[in-house]
Amino acid sequence: MEYLLIFISAIFVNNIILSQFLGICPFLGVSKKVDTSLGMGAAVAFVMTLATIVTWLIQTYVLNPYGLQYLQTLAFILVIASLVQMVEIILKKVSPALYQALGIFLPLITTNCAVLGVAILVIQKDFNLLQSVVYALSTAIGFALALVVFAGLREQMELANIPKGMRGVAIVLVTAGLLSLAFMGFSGVDGGLRTLFGLD
Repeated sequence: MEYLLIFISAIFVNNIILSQFLGICPFLGVSKKVDTSLGMGAAVAFVMTLATIVTWLIQTYVLNPYGLQYLQTLAFILVIASLVQMVEIILKKVSPALYQALGIFLPLITTNCAVLGVAILVIQKDFNLLQSVVYALSTAIGFALALVVFAGLREQMELANIPKGMRGVAIVLVTAGLLSLAFMGFSGVDGGLRTLFGLD
């Protein structure tokens, strides 16, 4: 049941973009088309899950035993950068169209604070490896969900008659704020489920 709570909480209650405001750059940059958003969400899900596994193992079996915790951020960034390069090479071979569509945003996963944030959060929350994987995967699903929903809204806005002063970045930021407020409606779900299943 604990894993289900981690899953629901990471997707809806503590959404990495809309509640914790990590990964805003791809959220605003790649969310013009739903197809591109799906591709970016899949790429981030793969990198985030794999990076969390590798960084958890490095933290547990290298940094902690040898008292090298101060190298955490540097080590994690190197791992994430290496994984992004691997994803880039794989996408170039497997799906050149998606590789072209993502363009500059694929290398931006390297500096996507959501990926690094999740890797550090699982250490701070003292999760075991399985909890870390569930948290990373569900956070990536939450990231992709926010990205795709926002992309759908932006595609619909292209058809709307928006006042001249609100066009462009202004309406995008207002819409992002409203979407964030909508996700705040899930804030009671986590506590309610914990009470229901007696996990408090």
